[in-house]
Amino acid sequence: MKYLDEYRDPVLAQRLLNELRASATRPWAIMEVCGGQTHTLVRQGIDELLPAGIRMIHGPGCPVCVTPLEMIDQAVSIAARPEVIFTSYGDMLRVPGSTGDLLGVKARGGDVRVVYSPLDAVTIARENPDREVVFFAVGFETTAPANAMAVLHAATAGIGNFSVLVSHVLVPPAITAILDAPENQVQGFLAAGHVCAVMGWTEYEPIVARYRVPIVVTGFEPLDLLEGILMVVRQLEDGRAELDNQYVRAVRRSGNPAAREAIRRVFRITERNWRGIGAIPESGLTLAPEFADHDAQQRFSVDDTQSTENSDCIAGAILRGTALPTDCPAYGIRCTPRNPLGAPMVSAEGTCAAFYNAGRQPRPLTVEVVR
Repeated sequence: MKYLDEYRDPVLAQRLLNELRASATRPWAIMEVCGGQTHTLVRQGIDELLPAGIRMIHGPGCPVCVTPLEMIDQAVSIAARPEVIFTSYGDMLRVPGSTGDLLGVKARGGDVRVVYSPLDAVTIARENPDREVVFFAVGFETTAPANAMAVLHAATAGIGNFSVLVSHVLVPPAITAILDAPENQVQGFLAAGHVCAVMGWTEYEPIVARYRVPIVVTGFEPLDLLEGILMVVRQLEDGRAELDNQYVRAVRRSGNPAAREAIRRVFRITERNWRGIGAIPESGLTLAPEFADHDAQQRFSVDDTQSTENSDCIAGAILRGTALPTDCPAYGIRCTPRNPLGAPMVSAEGTCAAFYNAGRQPRPLTVEVVR
């Protein structure tokens, strides 16, 4: 069976699990890149239902989680200014910076507002010409088109008090960095369906050819993921490395040309620091020079911010797929969604939050008995 038409059928789920058990003859390590896929896998217990030896490695596909610490600190600094209305999606407000978060700024009287679209922030700027309105533009390629359109709209309409704090990251360079890492164990990938709906999959084809690793574009429903895993396992068992598309109802090879064109017009590719991972060349987006007037980093002179991570948080290892949340001694004890030490416990797509919300328990402490 290939390319599901119905994706909420328990009979199909059991059939896919049976086919996985029949297909897998040896251990395989597969990474789902997207945090949304991680939450489905963990919430539904799919990772625990897979045949013995099929191990899911949870990747760095949570845009909130990989937003660099210095960008959070820049956001906090800008939001605290009395002339600023700082706008953001809600999941960024509780991401901890070095000394606080955006929710703390709001509690102290800062004008921090949750919006549901960057165009909402442009409207706020138009309605408040005496204030500086900043939108926190984070995310993978999925959110970049809407953010690009907001910048284009503000520039065309002459809304000079609107700017964006850009921290976009790109998926293909992250996959390459994972494969190049000395500790890499990943043998196949589930690519994020929503990213590929925007960008297509041509950027992944050179990765498949160079590293001889299967990549399957996959959706987010439980059956999408089961079928995507099955498609990767079959390639691995056959010794094949190909780009395949499970998410045919939403993804085409060329992606969305209009969305890609908006990204091309507004952004340029740059090196980006990933929280807990480090700098990855050509893995981020920044505003093109012609839109520098809408660059919040330049407008507020915060681009040289230096930050220090919390030493108690192992988010970097979790985001690289070399550790699980339950490996962290703070998980579920000193680090919870109400009191997060790191971004993966905050975001709706964070691996730590996925484990915690699914009731995964911390590993029991081992006590050495001295006789």
